[in-house]
Amino acid sequence: MEAARFINQIQIPKNPNRRSSSRPPRFIRASSSQVILLPFAVSLFLSLSFLSSGFGGQQEPKSYRGPKPSKNLVADFVSRNDDSVRSLPIYVGGASLLAVLFNRAVSGIAPVADASSSQSRADLLALGLAVTNLLTGLVWLSIRPKTITPVEPQGVDCKVLEPNLPPSILSELLWAWESLKVATCCKSLVIVYNGICLLQIGMAAKSPDVNQAVLVNTAKLMTGSVYRGVFKSKAQSYLANLSLYPGRSELPFLPPNTQAVILQPLGDKGIAVIGGNTIRGFTSSDQASMDFFNWGEARCHIGETFS
Repeated sequence: MEAARFINQIQIPKNPNRRSSSRPPRFIRASSSQVILLPFAVSLFLSLSFLSSGFGGQQEPKSYRGPKPSKNLVADFVSRNDDSVRSLPIYVGGASLLAVLFNRAVSGIAPVADASSSQSRADLLALGLAVTNLLTGLVWLSIRPKTITPVEPQGVDCKVLEPNLPPSILSELLWAWESLKVATCCKSLVIVYNGICLLQIGMAAKSPDVNQAVLVNTAKLMTGSVYRGVFKSKAQSYLANLSLYPGRSELPFLPPNTQAVILQPLGDKGIAVIGGNTIRGFTSSDQASMDFFNWGEARCHIGETFS
């Protein structure tokens, strides 16, 4: 009975837009059993709503309804069937050539081309198109993009440090090596300052006589064109494909299959030689970071120690 009294006390606000009716309102008298079951029905509805909301308000993830990237069906087909697409002009050209010759044979026209005959002129044009297709297919098969993959450096692991280096400088140089090894394709690092090899770490070329690394000949390196060119330009030099540069012979301490090299000047007296195992493996962001990185405060400390 208390629930019925509570419901009767609820006042519904009057809606001014609602049309009035001349008919008197109808009242439905609720039985005592309906009044008793009303609180139970309300509680059951609230419980079901709570369970459907995902136990504590966690709703099911909604599907993404934003713009979806469009698919290029032609590009996808070509990428999946690269060899077949490259050979397609050969098949088309060969079939066209056979069709022209077959048509010439069964048409009853003389095999000798006659300039006054429209059929001969059409056959010559079709033959030219067929040969063009054949040549296009041969060019497509001969020119293929080269897959660039990292290589395993051919050499021995090397770690040569200048014994007179202060611990603070040594820690900074080793930190620079670890950063380059993790963030880039760097596999070799050589730092030369004022004619002294301060650090040679990573992979190095193997000596032909003994199973040891080829050490840096600073006198030969400083007199080479690569070293002098870097200090003349006062800028970083990036050899993206080392095998194409004649200055490769001036870096015999690097593994023979080193793919790319960055020559980073360190002030007016030093240089850092960074070798990678991938052609064009150092991105533009890597080059910019090495240029602005400039080895932290190590250059200043090195200059104070070895000047």
